[in-house]
Amino acid sequence: MMAMRVFLIRWIVTTVAVWIAAAMGFLHFSSDRCLLGAALVLGIVNAIIRPVIMLLSLPFIILTLGVGILIVNALLLMAVSGLVPCFHVDSFGHAFFGAIIISFVSWLLSAFLRSENGRVHVRVIRSGDGLKQVKGRVIE
Repeated sequence: MMAMRVFLIRWIVTTVAVWIAAAMGFLHFSSDRCLLGAALVLGIVNAIIRPVIMLLSLPFIILTLGVGILIVNALLLMAVSGLVPCFHVDSFGHAFFGAIIISFVSWLLSAFLRSENGRVHVRVIRSGDGLKQVKGRVIE
């Protein structure tokens, strides 16, 4: 049950990220159900196919100093566009920038939502919270 809650939170985060990328004009979907389906397929592709592709393209990623990861993400987004008929990406350029937006928004939302033992906690940042001084050894 707890794993299902974490999965649903991740699915919602991905859906919001895809919706923001679509609102910026990089992606197109025909309905809300299509958006939910595309986010689900994108999550499955990222969980199953992406690690294999990342491992196989590791020399390319190292050679391009990490830019290859963005290219892999764009190609996977185009693959999802091919798998979900009501979800469309116009070009590789749109997929590239859409994948950057999706990655950034997912990272940002995930920074505020964390799960421990199946429980989801929301992090709240207040302006009064400053840096805390830590006592300990300092390496100079």
